[in-house]
Amino acid sequence: MSTTRHFLTDLDFTQEEQGKVLDLALAMKADKYGFTPYAGPQTVAVFFDKTSTRTRVSFHAGIAELGGSPLIINSAESQLGHKESIADSAQVLERMVSTIVWRTYAQKGLEEMAANSSVPVINALSDDYHPCQLIADLLTVREHKGALAGLKMTYLGDAANNMANSYLLAGVTAGMHVAIAGPEGYLPDAAIIAAAEERAASTGGSVTITTDAAAAVKDADVVATDTWVSMGQEEEKEARLKLFTDYSVTSAAMKLAKDDAIVLHCLPAYRGYEIDAAVIDGPQSVVFDEAENRVHAQKAIMTWLMVASNLADDDRVVL
Repeated sequence: MSTTRHFLTDLDFTQEEQGKVLDLALAMKADKYGFTPYAGPQTVAVFFDKTSTRTRVSFHAGIAELGGSPLIINSAESQLGHKESIADSAQVLERMVSTIVWRTYAQKGLEEMAANSSVPVINALSDDYHPCQLIADLLTVREHKGALAGLKMTYLGDAANNMANSYLLAGVTAGMHVAIAGPEGYLPDAAIIAAAEERAASTGGSVTITTDAAAAVKDADVVATDTWVSMGQEEEKEARLKLFTDYSVTSAAMKLAKDDAIVLHCLPAYRGYEIDAAVIDGPQSVVFDEAENRVHAQKAIMTWLMVASNLADDDRVVL
């Protein structure tokens, strides 16, 4: 009996598997309608507990391009996790759809969904991780820099959030040297750091956690950031703007990175706060390539999981 593959955290792909998914994403970008694992059309359920622009549009477009029918559901309008348990919902959905995508809050909900589903479950963002974003980001870096292994990737800002966690875990999985910088009290959890160090030991990557933004950016090949005020943190805005001031991706900060360093931001961006307008709108910014690559990366993730779970067949998909 085959084992269903899910994508709940960045560590769900090994280094080799991550590379194969990125290869597939590049192939799909070159042949937009050439892969149809959801021919039929089969339905993919995409649940949203949080508002979204890029995630919603990129999954909808990607599923359609894969020959499927995207079913976009606002969770507040469904029974999921409210009147019906997640376990029961999973066992209903697996009989009706080919893949379940969920943008939610608690990671444990995704884990419960996956534990009870015979079709792939994909984390489209949780409080702890944003793994689909990181496949898109690594795809973008690979397009602009070639091989990922050995590059230094730096993340500045709120380093205790889901984006910092995913940059750390996905980056070391790719064999990159990942530096994470934020103020004291806003750094990755010890368990995340330990998991990243364990993965890095087998991939040739490395982990640096620091409060020194300048040291983190020095000689970086890739510099990334994220909003300082995420959904649900609006009441903390003024305090956060002061707290993270020294961790802004400014033109001065970029002078410490390599001359050909590229800049990532998962968007939406707030110019003048976590990143200068001159940087995000400047020649080193690849943020709109990064945004487009959400479609190609997620198509590759969905297709790879379907083939790996023996739910689709395509000789071009290397497992």
